[in-house]
Amino acid sequence: MKVTAMTRAVSALALAAGLGVAAGAADAADRTLKIQTSSNASHASLAYLNEEWVPKLETMTGGALTVELLPVDAVVPRRETAEAISVGILDGDLTSINYFAGVDPAFALMGDLIAGYDSADQIQAFCAQGGGKEMLQKLFDAHFDGVHVVGCGAYAREAFVSKVPVEGVADLEGLKIRSPEGLAADVFKRAGAAPVSMSGSETYGALEKGVIDAADNSAYANNDANGMHKIAKYPIFPGIHSTPILQFTVSDMVWDELSEAEQVALETWYLAAYNGLRQYFDRLDRQLVARDKAAGELTIIDWPQEERDKLREIAQEAWEDFASGSDLAQEVYDTHISFMKEAGLL
Repeated sequence: MKVTAMTRAVSALALAAGLGVAAGAADAADRTLKIQTSSNASHASLAYLNEEWVPKLETMTGGALTVELLPVDAVVPRRETAEAISVGILDGDLTSINYFAGVDPAFALMGDLIAGYDSADQIQAFCAQGGGKEMLQKLFDAHFDGVHVVGCGAYAREAFVSKVPVEGVADLEGLKIRSPEGLAADVFKRAGAAPVSMSGSETYGALEKGVIDAADNSAYANNDANGMHKIAKYPIFPGIHSTPILQFTVSDMVWDELSEAEQVALETWYLAAYNGLRQYFDRLDRQLVARDKAAGELTIIDWPQEERDKLREIAQEAWEDFASGSDLAQEVYDTHISFMKEAGLL
């Protein structure tokens, strides 16, 4: 069923909060788009975009347009950004597609084909040239009113945070893992782990108190910035499971109000910014890993290829099951598989 609006009470509260956030923001450009992200305020990814790329959009548009990138949950709860865009509370989002997995399993397959792609670069190619962006727009058209997909992509393969050594698939047996609901949790469960659903903001405390043993959390650099490695001394890098796809959307109303030149600039800016972010994180992650290996306080684990292949085989069963969840899920699955075969990944 299509979601057309949020409740009036939630809309009013969120609108008030949104206006409060916007009032304190710098507004040098003629127009500032309020964009809620899936990043915590401390994430290196948010800092990089704000410092390196937000100013470039204003330059690219001759001062006509810029964006204000807000942390996760800053204006509305993370799963409500699409509805907030529909009713004008937010101008857009730069957020995890997985947040909408409860609406349709198609969003889970679109948001992160667990253990599927080998790199963020492959996913960016899927979105830009492999039909991913168009498929995502089809999902929004089916479930939400007035949302325009500017682009989608990934910037990093997530590392794996753990308090205990996890050398291969067998070590996942019985492991309590913080994991998003949906496909990731299903894959971990099939591998013998015990997934625990919780907000990313609760992960540190849960690890510290022993509520969980490990976490599907974020890129190595973000985990470093959040202090995860102070208590979880056995990270897996490169990651074994998740390369999440994020969407960049704006409302149809905002999109239609932009000039053609501004629309092209916004699309070009996003592609360039995410390419820059991917390169930045690849370099930063590897620098931090080298630093931590030299310091000797962490044991950084790199799964051998045969163990990665075992997890991929388990994941493929989950992909197929999720694809049977709806017609759109099957179409997303087929789009992924078609691109992966063309790219020589399958």
